[in-house]
Amino acid sequence: MLEHVELFFKSIFIDNMVFATFLGMCSYLAVSKKVSTAVGLGAAVIFVLAVTVPANWYLDQYILRDGALGKWLGPEYADYDLSFLSFILFIATIATMVQLVEIVVEKFSPSLYNSLGIFLPLIAVNCAILGGSLFMQSRDIQSAGLALNYGISSGIGWFLAIVAIAAIREKIRYSNVPAPLRGLGITFIITGLMAIGFMSFGGMLTGGDEEEETTAPTVQVAPIESDTPTTELVDNTNEKEK
Repeated sequence: MLEHVELFFKSIFIDNMVFATFLGMCSYLAVSKKVSTAVGLGAAVIFVLAVTVPANWYLDQYILRDGALGKWLGPEYADYDLSFLSFILFIATIATMVQLVEIVVEKFSPSLYNSLGIFLPLIAVNCAILGGSLFMQSRDIQSAGLALNYGISSGIGWFLAIVAIAAIREKIRYSNVPAPLRGLGITFIITGLMAIGFMSFGGMLTGGDEEEETTAPTVQVAPIESDTPTTELVDNTNEKEK
């Protein structure tokens, strides 16, 4: 349970897709002019990541890894390595889910579909979506539950980033921004400042670690070697006392 909680908060705040790795910046900058549009796109990204990351985890575990085919097809297929197909299969899975999201949004929310425009189908090539699956593969996540957790938390992190910048951009419309910085210029500056702010979460999960107890090393004292027999030493001490 602690592993799930740690992965959840780390993916949202510490390893945020936008502020830590700057993935998905095209949609982040283009669709962040209104909060309502940003909320719709952010929800779509959460759904796509929540579905594609676990699906690609199963593909990685049972098809793509070296010897994965031997787990369910037999030992004669254990020598096959299909890891070179990772990009193709990951993108195919993502494109399928994005097509499903596009159909659902067009059916139930035509206004959101029109406001998102070309950027809704472009989720298929959003580097944040593909980055979630590739990070899942490189970090060697051990279970499908952790993969689902990572997909949802990464989507929430991207959702918070785009909604926050959209809210700020709505406010700065009424501010006296210098002419050379209006538009994307001030947006890049604000994004950099927000990324610096999110860096402060880096020590959030390391403050409660217990220090290891250190024990003092035992020192072994070697016995003193002497050529004089012990009986002579005793006689000498007795003579001195007399």
